[in-house]
Amino acid sequence: MRVCFRSSVQPGLIDEYRRRHAAVWPEMLRALKDAGWHNYSLFLGGDGMLVGYVECDDFDAVRARMALTEVNARWQAEMATLFEDTERPPDTGFVALEEIFNLEDQLATADAAD
Repeated sequence: MRVCFRSSVQPGLIDEYRRRHAAVWPEMLRALKDAGWHNYSLFLGGDGMLVGYVECDDFDAVRARMALTEVNARWQAEMATLFEDTERPPDTGFVALEEIFNLEDQLATADAAD
């Protein structure tokens, strides 16, 4: 499945967020991959809007697998102060967006109808 989600980084902390993501801990990168996060990207707007994209078997399942790792607990604690909602770990505040269009899916449907 493809999942797009959004969150919000505090505008005054965007540079720090960028700095931390320029060199994510190798242990965290491996944990994400092992938990089933594939083709994972983050996009950040100048106003702090953060949009993520990931391909995975099940979004709730890959998040649950990450929640079991010690490195994720450390990473979330490090990132928490950078987000708008500092009352909870950042990865629990992701708001999934509904996918309404995918080029490859529609091309496959159109090609099958020909």
